[in-house]
Amino acid sequence: MDPGRRKATQITSKAGAATRKPSEPGTRVALTQPCESPAASRAARPVGKGGPVRESQSLQTQSARDPQEKLLERAPGARSKKPSLRAKGAPPSGFSSTERIVARTVPAQAMEPPAALGPPLPRAGSRREGGARSGREQKPQPEPTEVPCSVPPLRAPSLGGKEGAPGGWKPRAVLEKLRLRRQEISAAAEVVNKVVDHLLRRLQDFDSEFKGVELLRTGSYYERVKISAPNEFDVMFKLEVPRIQLEEYCDSGAHYFVKFKRNPKGNPLKHFVEEEILSASKMLLKFRKIIKDEIKNIKDIDVTMEKKKPGSPAVTLVIRKSEEIFVDIILALESKSSWPANTQKGLPINNWLGAKVRTNLRRQPFYLVPKHAKKGNGFQEETWRLSFSHIEKDILNNHGQSKTCCETDGVKCCRKDCLKLMKYLLEQLKKKFEDRKELDKFCSYHVKTAFLHVCTKDPQDSQWHPKNLVVCFDNCVAFFLECLRAEQLEHYFIPVVNLFSRNHIDKISKEFLCKEIEYERNNGFPIFNEF
Repeated sequence: MDPGRRKATQITSKAGAATRKPSEPGTRVALTQPCESPAASRAARPVGKGGPVRESQSLQTQSARDPQEKLLERAPGARSKKPSLRAKGAPPSGFSSTERIVARTVPAQAMEPPAALGPPLPRAGSRREGGARSGREQKPQPEPTEVPCSVPPLRAPSLGGKEGAPGGWKPRAVLEKLRLRRQEISAAAEVVNKVVDHLLRRLQDFDSEFKGVELLRTGSYYERVKISAPNEFDVMFKLEVPRIQLEEYCDSGAHYFVKFKRNPKGNPLKHFVEEEILSASKMLLKFRKIIKDEIKNIKDIDVTMEKKKPGSPAVTLVIRKSEEIFVDIILALESKSSWPANTQKGLPINNWLGAKVRTNLRRQPFYLVPKHAKKGNGFQEETWRLSFSHIEKDILNNHGQSKTCCETDGVKCCRKDCLKLMKYLLEQLKKKFEDRKELDKFCSYHVKTAFLHVCTKDPQDSQWHPKNLVVCFDNCVAFFLECLRAEQLEHYFIPVVNLFSRNHIDKISKEFLCKEIEYERNNGFPIFNEF
């Protein structure tokens, strides 16, 4: 397909012409370097004064518990189109600090806009309606032309609490559309609890290698950042494995062979040990078989198992009610040993949540899931991958410097709103281009990782005031674009792992997503009103 460039239309926005007083909140305009790596961005940022360091107990307080998770526990069957207004007059990187201060107080129209902001970049590809999980056959598409991402990310000016955003889109209206409805949550929670509890009881009662499994709820639903509909749930069936030894696979940083320091005769997992290595593939195969056999005994619920996806650690169940509900059940090995050495410089929350919180989080167990490492065109099926989804859940549910951030009687912030909008942006683009291959390897975990890095860069609760939702969201988009251009997105817990390396995602795919996000950003996110 020949992606011809659209003819640009110049439209003067009255919103951008209004001069703000220097004393008004959010008038600061900062410049973000287009190719600056996330690590360099953090190193260059001065340490701000934070609020009080939270005690570790706050992570476990009843007031901070997820009301949706409590709803699950109570449920029956459960156990207890205008172009966007870009920031004008942002000083180039060579300006002195004094010149930057002057630039922040001079009206935007008094400064010449950057030439790079030119007409919006063209969109490529075709679209058709349908969900991201669609199983329809993909049509062959011509290879995309390699187009460099060159538009520099800029911080948009704060609108001082106004609902309208640059380009005319309304973030609060979009968030309202994404809000989960209590009636839908209750119905989904009831059926998911019934299925999960049935399987858990069966595994615990069954005289098998998985007799000691326990339930750990993770994922976006339990982090309270699930969007659109309560139709996807992630649960871990964790199994404690004492005295294990990890052997890193090919300097991957995240994938390991698991060995037992001692392998007594009574070890229930001894059947999965081959040449001293605990076989991830054999263990997952047996786990899938038990669940597949057991779902046939669940009465009054139409539940089936999806075919195994290469390299995926999840056993995916499909519950058919009024709408389909997908439940990913993941087997996880729980280790209470010290976290691996590659994680030592990860979890950079000292200036955000505090050093004491970081220390207490690192004292929690870590998990290993049967997510296989890539090996050529296939997978090394005996490897396990580190997982910190339980820590991510703790952070997102206790995300403020103040202990009461976003609690009922506490000060609100817009952190989670920004994450929801970022997730929705990627979700909508994947739907739009579902018949192309460029976006296949991108997932919400990339968005979440970039978001956590922005929280590290902007640690103050005041920087995330709800009235600054537009500028905060734009900062998240700008950082994500930086990562795409630089092909560098550090794993938040394992800094040696680059989630945007060419071993994981090819350059053309990153340029494609970069170009599409820039188009949306320049034109007021029309994708939010599609599908």
